[in-house]
Amino acid sequence: MSKNILITGGTGLVGKRLIELLVQDGHQVSILSRSKNSASKYPVFTWDYASGHLEDGAFDGIDTIIHLAGAGVADEKWSAERKTVLLESRTQTSNLLYQKLKEANHSVKTIIAASAIGIYGSENSPTMMVENSPVGHDFLAHVTDAWEASTRRFRELNVRLVQMRIGIVLSEQGGALMELLKPPVAAPLGKGNQYMSWIHMDDVCGMIQHVLDNEDTNGPYNVVGPRPLTNREFTRTAAKIFKKTYLPIPVPKLILKLMLGEMASIVLGGCKVSSRRIEEAGYTFQFPKFEKALEDLKNKNLLARDLRYLKA
Repeated sequence: MSKNILITGGTGLVGKRLIELLVQDGHQVSILSRSKNSASKYPVFTWDYASGHLEDGAFDGIDTIIHLAGAGVADEKWSAERKTVLLESRTQTSNLLYQKLKEANHSVKTIIAASAIGIYGSENSPTMMVENSPVGHDFLAHVTDAWEASTRRFRELNVRLVQMRIGIVLSEQGGALMELLKPPVAAPLGKGNQYMSWIHMDDVCGMIQHVLDNEDTNGPYNVVGPRPLTNREFTRTAAKIFKKTYLPIPVPKLILKLMLGEMASIVLGGCKVSSRRIEEAGYTFQFPKFEKALEDLKNKNLLARDLRYLKA
């Protein structure tokens, strides 16, 4: 059944692809953004969590909100100022949505809120993390825990809340995979035994569409593939598929810390995360195998290159 959906974070990596698929499915989409975009194909409403502004009319006719807003964790080094942005761009946007919905005469029945597997921490535990596993102890675990606490308030508004704990997203448009393949050679990072709980972009969007359509889903779901890989396995396989030279000598931990500062914990740490709950909710993976996921992204990369050549 067609839904009227308001999306935050619609210009991000996941948001752009998700909007395409939602529109293909016949849903009506509008976007909450920090600025107007006259070139947008969809209605755009402005908001700003710092000033507490949210444009009138944004909730009109909306039955579902998909809340993806949040500053990119790996976009900049983690200065004290950047850490504040990472936290507040998640918690304060959620608080603004909550407050404005509380004040409004709205028709919203479902809120699907982004979260991250960072909630489990990056201690490289061999334990498979599930949705009721304990919260981790590092900075990103703290941010994600606060993020989920801010979205749990939506339940006070008598709406269905689903929290999507997203893993390492594989996309030909950017993200961890494309960064890993930028250097002339591919090599493991640190010891290489840290787990990378990956997922293909289309399965991220597929899971969001699945919980959108299945009203008995609620609470947190891990948005990851069925088989996490170590960084060494991930890098070696990606190098093979994309025909990059694989160097089995790991990039030293010290070098990564000098380059990235505290943010190095993203690549030096990891967690092994289970997809069982979303599978038990009826979701079937489009790309359950890492090799097939990479082959698909490689083909999309080649197609995009050919299209650019034809347009030149």
